[in-house]
Amino acid sequence: MRMTKKNRALEIIERLKKEYPDVKCALTYQKPHELLISVRLSAQCTDKRVNLVTPALFERFPSVDAFAEASVSEVEEYIKSCGLFHTKAQDIIEMCRMLRDIYGGKVPDTIEELVKLPGVGRKTANLIVGDLYGKSAMVCDTHVIRLTNRLGLSEGKDAAQVEKQLRAVIPPEEGLMMCHRLVWHGRGVCTARSPKCGECALSDICKNKPTR
Repeated sequence: MRMTKKNRALEIIERLKKEYPDVKCALTYQKPHELLISVRLSAQCTDKRVNLVTPALFERFPSVDAFAEASVSEVEEYIKSCGLFHTKAQDIIEMCRMLRDIYGGKVPDTIEELVKLPGVGRKTANLIVGDLYGKSAMVCDTHVIRLTNRLGLSEGKDAAQVEKQLRAVIPPEEGLMMCHRLVWHGRGVCTARSPKCGECALSDICKNKPTR
C-alpha cells in the first residue's frame, strides 16, 4: 500500500525519536536574547564555531542594554570568525536596541513580531518561539530543506514554501523536535554531498534511496 505524506512523516518522526532521543538546539545560551544573537551569528557559519565565539561575546556584553549601547567595531572584533561580521554586528546591535526600546528588553514570543527585528527571518523566528516559548514551530534551515526534499515531504528550496508544506503533514507539536533531529541527522548521516544511505534509519522509506 502506498504511504501518504502524512503517514511517511509520522514514521520518520518515530524513527528519528529512536535515533536521537535527547536532541536539543545545538547552540549554547543562557538568556533569551543570547539565543537570538547566536542564531543570527549561525548564518553561513557552523553552530560549533558560534559556540566558540559567544562565551567571550556574552561576557563582554551581558545584557540587551549592553549590546544596544555597543559599537559595531567592538562587536565585530568578537565575531569576525563567524563570517559576514560587519552585517551581523550591525544587526545584533539594532535588534537589541529594538528589544530595549520597543519590547521592554524582552524577546517577542510571536513569529510576527520577531521578523520585525533586523536580521531575523522565519527560520530564526520559528526557532525562538519553539525553543524559548514552547510554541508550534517549523525551523526550515538548509538541513531540514535538503532532508525533507529527499524524504518526499517537501519540494523546492524556498524556506517559506517548505515550511508551509511541512506544516501540512507534520503534527504541530512534533515540528520543532523533528527539525532539530533532522539537523543532527543531516550533519552525521544524510550529508549534502555523500549521504551515508547504508547507515540511515530512514533509507527504506526515502524517496531518494539509492538504486541497486
